Amino acid sequence: MARDERVFCIGEDIGIPGGWGGAFTVTLGLEQDFRERIIDTPISEAGLFGVALGAAIMGLRPVADVQYGDFLFCAMDQVVNQIATMRYMSGGKVTVPLVMRAPVGATGRGAQHARNPEAIFYGIPGLKIVCPATAYDAKGLLKAAVREDNPVLIFEHKLLYGSKGARAETEALDASSEVPEEDYVVPLGEGIVRREGTHVTVIANLLMMHRALLAAERLAGEGISAEVIDPRSLVPFDWELVEASVGKTMRAVVVEEGPRTGGIGAEIAASLAERMSDYLLAPVGRVASPDIPVPFAPPMEEFYRPTVERIVEAARGVVVGSGG
Repeated sequence: MARDERVFCIGEDIGIPGGWGGAFTVTLGLEQDFRERIIDTPISEAGLFGVALGAAIMGLRPVADVQYGDFLFCAMDQVVNQIATMRYMSGGKVTVPLVMRAPVGATGRGAQHARNPEAIFYGIPGLKIVCPATAYDAKGLLKAAVREDNPVLIFEHKLLYGSKGARAETEALDASSEVPEEDYVVPLGEGIVRREGTHVTVIANLLMMHRALLAAERLAGEGISAEVIDPRSLVPFDWELVEASVGKTMRAVVVEEGPRTGGIGAEIAASLAERMSDYLLAPVGRVASPDIPVPFAPPMEEFYRPTVERIVEAARGVVVGSGG
């Protein structure tokens, strides 16, 4: 916002003086420095995304904040039929430099505040989708998204940025990392190898990336070397990085927190089967949540969400099942 006066934030409860700075304190303090560019809206997701779309078309660079990713469904006409299609329908004459931020993940709030809806938007042409899992990537991807001339959805897991502050979350992980003060971006579509390995490639993002790293530690104790890839961007997807890894390990497991049926894991697994059939020694393993609404009771919620143990079991299965 300091760099580009066209950038502004719009959302519900993001700039109330003395407030929290949105549902998870992300904009806390910005109302003091950019009072005219922190715009609070009524509780109307369709309205705020419509305003953001109009502003983007007219040359501004809005960052639209939805309190929970589940509430994107209240604005589906704007997001899917307008925001995602406008540039294509205009033959490129109209750009939509719009960032949409959405907290996701099960955190003890029940089914209407807990979805991981990445897969639903994954199949909507015209949207770019990023999923930061570290503080470094959160800054770099956000900056890259703001400078992008296409609409970008940023999914942020509540258990990653809720580890401290006024909205500290139970069971939150510490996703902090070294964050340079200077300006930098993490390019959209550029994944990263979080841990190198030789026996199996584990592809996971957001909270599941951290659980995949824990699983890799356990697998190492069994003599199984797991390479963990954090794609960071779902659209565009870093196939070059993934193919290089799978070409080395010849096995793959995809981990996601969303439901199994129709999930991002299904698409990645199918694409790997098409692209890497000459390399794969075993079917691509998939770890996901069951096809039910997210339970509210904490024990059931933990049963619902993929655990470290389930990731270990899946990776062990593709390695041992293919002859080690």
